[in-house]
Amino acid sequence: MTWTTPAELRSQVQKWYDRGILLAALAENGEEFPRRLNLRGPTSRDLGERFGEVRDWIANLQEGAKFYRIEWRRIRHRVLGANSVPAEVWVDSLEDALAMIGRRRQAERFSDLLATTAERLPELRPWLAKRPLRALELADDWMLLIDIVIWLRHHPRPAIYLRQVDLPGVDSKFIERHRGVLAELFDLVLPSAAVGADAGGVSGFCRRYGFRDKPVRVRLRLLDPDLALFPTATDQDITITADTFVALETAATRVFITENEINFLAFPPVKQGMVLFGSGYGFETLAGAAWLQKRELLYWGDIDTHGFAILDQFRAYFPNARSFLMDRETLLAHRLCWGKEPQPETRDLKRLTEEEQALYDDLRADRLGCRLRLEQEKIGFSWLQRALADLP
Repeated sequence: MTWTTPAELRSQVQKWYDRGILLAALAENGEEFPRRLNLRGPTSRDLGERFGEVRDWIANLQEGAKFYRIEWRRIRHRVLGANSVPAEVWVDSLEDALAMIGRRRQAERFSDLLATTAERLPELRPWLAKRPLRALELADDWMLLIDIVIWLRHHPRPAIYLRQVDLPGVDSKFIERHRGVLAELFDLVLPSAAVGADAGGVSGFCRRYGFRDKPVRVRLRLLDPDLALFPTATDQDITITADTFVALETAATRVFITENEINFLAFPPVKQGMVLFGSGYGFETLAGAAWLQKRELLYWGDIDTHGFAILDQFRAYFPNARSFLMDRETLLAHRLCWGKEPQPETRDLKRLTEEEQALYDDLRADRLGCRLRLEQEKIGFSWLQRALADLP
């Protein structure tokens, strides 16, 4: 039988709920109702050929009609005469729809959220109407979320860490856990002057709303004992804030950037040298240090397509930077250490030298091997030492 069953009618109403339509209707005082359900019923031919099945289908539909209303139409048959069959099915009220799928309790809780929000912060009521199912998920925390929104409205761009928000029941982990929804709520309530439009997403939450963010840090090693920042004979492995790094301007004239921590730690001594532990594609922090533009910069990444893509991006900030140990000779001398790059880069790169571009093209075209890569930490240490000795 292909005719609509009561179970299928309930399934349609459940889809209304899953799409948020039913709870949103609570915010609109049930204005969405009555609503019609899709109904597939018998034809005049079915009535003549399958009369018993049609009769059973009608009885089954009527039996389940506690929360929906059936509208009928007359079908005239040359043998059976005139008969009434269901033509349309309607759910007349929001209450009937909720009862039909057993969602009255959820609706009552959502109604409580609507009432409390209307009393405390009515600007958030449109959000509840738009995201009712998400609101139900947050029901246990909703009062605290309202507390935070009200607090920030009274303390715009507070310039403090999240840890310093002093509200009962609220700690920094709670705020961090709910950054996504809080951002939506803040944007509804706060004046535009209190929102940093240049920051967004979870990572930009603090900057967008004027909280202090965890300071970005730069890790460096001074490779020349004469440049030591501290009067000790120990290794000068130092992590400092980006602001401090910008103001550092040491006497180091040659700065290496490596993406591998072991390479960073094992980097040999270099007269007037410094090595920085890189951060993949994120070079904005280093770019803030104007003094770096006056140094000889040597970038050491993996010999693979992404290594050259990162080098290309690094040159967007430091056009005069040179690559280090990212050449064809180094690659071919370490065949036993070759591996495979999981997802090679294929786009064109505009900031490579002629030699770098030729090697990049060979790698992305698989001319030297399938998805070939040489990770920087697999280059022999003696090879590194000779390359450093050959620098002018």
